[in-house]
Amino acid sequence: MKEIQNNIIKELKNRIELSEKPLIITHYNPDGDAIGSILAFYHYLVKKGKNPFMVSPNDYPEFLHWMPGNENVTVYKRNTGTVTNAIRDADLIIALDFNNFERTEGLEKYLNESKAVKVMIDHHPDPSDFADIAISDIQYSSTAEMVYHVIESLGDEDLIDKNIAECIYCGIMTDTGSFNYNSSNPYTYLVVSKLVGFGIDKDRIYWNVYDNFSADRMRLLGYCLHKKMEVFPEYHAAIISITKDELKEFNFAPGDSEGFVNLPLSIKNIRFTAIFIERDKQIKISFRSKGNFSVNKFAEENFNGGGHKNASGGYSYVSLDETLKKFRELLPKYQTELQNAL
Repeated sequence: MKEIQNNIIKELKNRIELSEKPLIITHYNPDGDAIGSILAFYHYLVKKGKNPFMVSPNDYPEFLHWMPGNENVTVYKRNTGTVTNAIRDADLIIALDFNNFERTEGLEKYLNESKAVKVMIDHHPDPSDFADIAISDIQYSSTAEMVYHVIESLGDEDLIDKNIAECIYCGIMTDTGSFNYNSSNPYTYLVVSKLVGFGIDKDRIYWNVYDNFSADRMRLLGYCLHKKMEVFPEYHAAIISITKDELKEFNFAPGDSEGFVNLPLSIKNIRFTAIFIERDKQIKISFRSKGNFSVNKFAEENFNGGGHKNASGGYSYVSLDETLKKFRELLPKYQTELQNAL
């Protein structure tokens, strides 16, 4: 694992010490890594004697609300004035789990205009250059794992406690699909072993995230697998699609489709999956793959997206039917890559 340069760590340490109004922010539609990372860094700054302000651009799934400090996250979509004022007043902005202000969907103007020192800690490829202090490395399983390394590199590993450890573990667990992808680096497991040493209950964390859904969500899952899954054996691919009306029928709540995209990968010889979810103004897409097939590249080339090699996302701004038609027509182009993925 690449060490963080000493000059970067010294600069970050100095900026944290000088800061009187630090602000921590993550991306739109935050996942477990995003929320786990901002909460872990929040607790760290509190232990450093700071009073950080945490921002999530929009609401996030209820199964992430159990993490310690969740009640201190301010959601921009419900507190627009409070958040924009906090960004304006901040002297240090720490961006976690994203590398382009566009990922905040609505806050980029205020973030770009801010005079605060900007810090980026992120593990996604192709970062933009907004940050004064950039810690970016795609080798990490998750931003949460990076947060652990940053705290350690700052010489503050002794400040990590059970609350911080729980948040970091949740981020690592969710961004690796419970260690099923993005998790082949030994350093990840070294960090996890240290987190367990802080007395976290990893089984309870798993239950809080993955065994905490509604009955409607389970019915939606059954419906999707029975009625909405398409399998393309000649291309080693499978997809699921969900319309707005179907979301309404099953009382969809944020996070209810979590993990759906992974399930077709358990079908024999399937190496590439996608889920298409119809929203008011766009189609939200998630991609997963096995082996050497890069869904990050696929998303960038075709669906305004990006992410990681085996886990990525994208968007479409035409109808669901047109989007699905486009996806099906793309499959022959990638047939050879998919055949040789494993």
